[in-house]
Amino acid sequence: MRNLKFFATAIFATVLFVSCSNDDDNTPEPVNEEEVITTLTVTLTPNSGGMPVTLQTRDLDGDGPNPPVITSGNLTAGVMYNGTLVLLNETVNPPENITEEVEEEDEDHQFFYTIGGGLDVTTEYDNFDGEGNPLGTEFTLTAGTVSSGTLTFTLRHLPTKPNTGLGDAGGETDIAATFNVMVQ
Repeated sequence: MRNLKFFATAIFATVLFVSCSNDDDNTPEPVNEEEVITTLTVTLTPNSGGMPVTLQTRDLDGDGPNPPVITSGNLTAGVMYNGTLVLLNETVNPPENITEEVEEEDEDHQFFYTIGGGLDVTTEYDNFDGEGNPLGTEFTLTAGTVSSGTLTFTLRHLPTKPNTGLGDAGGETDIAATFNVMVQ
């Protein structure tokens, strides 16, 4: 009987020891939570001076019932603009500038500019990630001839870099906003 008690105690201690083992090798990676982006503001400042053009989409209720408020603007034919993109989370007070996080995590993000509907403009990246690939929170836009169409700004998280554009970038869309634009 004494051997049976010793054997039972030894088995119980072994099970207890194994169940309390250190599982550090199975520690999950920290989750990088997706940013809340309520507002995208595109500021286009003419190289030659003058008033900037502001394009903005603002959606304070996210997937709620209210549509985003979109502000568009007109460009001047033949003018080159310096563009900047600012992302905000306006669900908190004061609003959080998400652009700073995107620029800090530059290798994990890229903005894409898509021109549609006959709009005669060209774009060029002005800022890059640590590997020399486009980031796109700063860019140059050149307005061509009188025309109208759409200009879409898409931010991708974890795109394949380098890429040839939005079509082969992969990743997930953090925000996409389309603006109706006229070149006058």
